[in-house]
Amino acid sequence: MGLIASFVTFFLGVLIGGVGIYVGGALFGGGGSYEKAVTTAIVGAIVWAVVGTFFGFIPLLGPILTFLAYIAVLNVAYSGGWVDAIGIAVVAWLTLVVVFTVLGPLGLDLFSAVGVPWV
Repeated sequence: MGLIASFVTFFLGVLIGGVGIYVGGALFGGGGSYEKAVTTAIVGAIVWAVVGTFFGFIPLLGPILTFLAYIAVLNVAYSGGWVDAIGIAVVAWLTLVVVFTVLGPLGLDLFSAVGVPWV
């Protein structure tokens, strides 16, 4: 895959990830704009990658620390505390599972969501 194709895939992945975070933020985080959700997706993806690189290899503890770092990003970006941040993450994940389930049969399952873990 070339540089331009990688950039386009990342860009579309961030926009898709932003949809999930936007829905989660609307339900748990007191709302917010789509731009805020996309920014949170980008920051969350960067934090996930950095923490995962340094701690992800540690059995059991690494994935837990990585996920807590991601939840911390949501906690900082949206008001409501840690429980609401976990709610945002769960709703974002569920939203994107539904989106990809609908897009899959249409042949549009080429992309992944950037900024939402395990999607």
